[in-house]
Parts: sequence; structure tokens; C-alpha cells
Amino acid sequence: MAETRPKILVVDDIPSNVHVLSRILKDDYDIYFATDGEKALELVQRRLPDLVLLDIMMPGMDGYEVCSRIKADPATNDIPVIFISAKSEVEDETRGLEVGAIDFITKPISPPIVKARVRNHLLLKRQADLLRSLSFLDGLTGIANRRRFDETMEREWRRCARIQQPVSLVILDVDHFKAYNDHYGHQSGDECLRAVAEVLAERMKRPCDLVARYGGEEFICLLPETENSGAAQVAEWLRAAVADCGIPHAKSPVASCVTISLGVATMVPGSSRTPDQLAQAADQLLYQAKRAGRNRVQGATVPAL
Repeated sequence: MAETRPKILVVDDIPSNVHVLSRILKDDYDIYFATDGEKALELVQRRLPDLVLLDIMMPGMDGYEVCSRIKADPATNDIPVIFISAKSEVEDETRGLEVGAIDFITKPISPPIVKARVRNHLLLKRQADLLRSLSFLDGLTGIANRRRFDETMEREWRRCARIQQPVSLVILDVDHFKAYNDHYGHQSGDECLRAVAEVLAERMKRPCDLVARYGGEEFICLLPETENSGAAQVAEWLRAAVADCGIPHAKSPVASCVTISLGVATMVPGSSRTPDQLAQAADQLLYQAKRAGRNRVQGATVPAL
């Protein structure tokens, strides 16, 4: 599969400047452009570019303000910003770096300098993204870890609060996993968790859905913009898929193979609600599923206060 080309957003209120930069970079990158600050922020949110080339002097919202807003948003603050401006005083460059820019190129621009700096900063970003992605993976199963889940949950919670859509959580764990470890050994237990994680990850169909290892033999699935009935259906698919793997579990009183129990909670984010409350509700429902006999789904929508 061909590697995706990096995306660059060019922001300048003078169209001829945009055209010059586009001609310099279009052979190697996908170029988007904006001629004012508001449009630039909209494109940053919608396109999530790999780098922003930003003019300072623009009518209305200037480049300093645009950069400050990009860096203030957790969803975009890792996007590198390079200021391109005719302003070349030390104070101008210092202010640009203080608001979060990574570099400063003065006009008139030199095509070789622009190409070199863009290439270097994209390489640095790619390396940083790789390290960041590795820090978000669970070392045993290879799926998302708790840190990745917490960051994604925070972002999706805010997004769903803005559009007033529900967020569903599925918390699940492997039934009688201690007995499995005691009987088959910890190495086999690790293999079991890897197999369960693979099944769960394969059934996360939408880009916004996420499955993560929550701790021990416990996993969690984040399903934004999903009603409880839909989330419960996903949970049932997960339960059936794990059982269909047929991983032997001689010491389980539930079945002859490895099974999972699942709690499914749904909540529409609001000012009096938090992600922790949703997780606690899903955990309580998981406990109910266990008390009811395990290898089952227990779901509920958390009512408004």
C-alpha cells in the first residue's frame, strides 16, 4: 500500500503567496489553504494537517492568535506550525516561538529553504508520532493501553457534548481467568489475553470506536454516538466471537471454553456528568452480568439527573 502523502495547510490572506507555496510543495504533499484565521482553524479541525505554514499579518485574527488556538486544543497541539512572514525582527520571531511555532521563515521566501525546513519538520513529527503511538500500546496485547483510552475518551466526550450525542462504554473481562492461569500457566494466560484482544479489535468497525486493555484481564470499548441498544448489540457480537474461538478452559464452571462477561452503559455528556461516572456505571453492570451467571451482556442507559 502506498504511503499517505503528508498534508500541509497554507494560511495567507494574499492568494499569490498561497500559489507560490503551493507550486513549491505540491509535488510532494497534499496542500490545503485558507485566507483568514477562522477558515484556518476550521480546516485544522477538519483535516488535521501534518504541518501548518502560517502568515502572521492577516486582517481580523492574526497568525499569533491562530497559532495560540491550535496549540491550546489537545486535539491539534502536536501539529507543527511554521510562521512565514515579512516581519523579521527578533521580537517578532520570539513572540512566534512563545505562542508555539516550531520555526520562522522570512519573506521573500527561498524555495530550497522552504522545502528543506518543511521536510525536516515533517520527519521530526513522523518520529514523534511513532514514539507517541508506541507509548499508547499495551505491551502484552498490542492494542490500545489505558493512557490511549483516557485521552481518546476525553476528546470524544467533549465532542459528543457539543453535538449532544450519546457515548457508550463496554467494560468486559475474561470469566474465571485466575483459574485459567492456575491451570494452564501464565504463559498460556498471556496467549489467551492476546487472542481475546485480537478478536475485540477486529470487531471495532468505525474509526471513532476504540478497544483498550483496561487492566489485568479487563478490556474496555469506547463507542461514541451510539445508543445503548446498539452498544449492547456490539457487546453481544464480542461475547459470541470470543466464545466461538473455542479456547479450552477446563476449570471454568461457565463453559468448556473461554468466555467473557460485559457491562454496557450509555450516557449523553452534560455539565453534571463525567466520563468517570459512565465508567463506574459500566463497571456496575459488568458486576451484575457476573452475578447473573457470567458469559452474558448487561446494559443500561444512565438517566439524566
